[in-house]
Amino acid sequence: MVAKSFGPRRRTREKLRRPEKFKPNLFLQNFEVGQKVAIKILSNSHSGMPFRRFHGKTGVVTGVRGRAYEIEIKDGNKKKMLIVNPEHLKAI
Repeated sequence: MVAKSFGPRRRTREKLRRPEKFKPNLFLQNFEVGQKVAIKILSNSHSGMPFRRFHGKTGVVTGVRGRAYEIEIKDGNKKKMLIVNPEHLKAI
């Protein structure tokens, strides 16, 4: 038997599939504090990738850490803070 995978990218074969062509401009995006963004995971960039549960969620930029952004989202009734690189974000 094969051992069951418990990795952070399990069950993402369809979720992280990207039909569009690679665009380097995604890495150079800038966002302002207070701006609304959608989390859209770019599967070929592993640094600053949020957990798969947050793919498709929307949030607000609350700060900057290096070239990554602090995103505050609501997960159920809790507010959570994610640190995400700009290639995984899309402005709304």
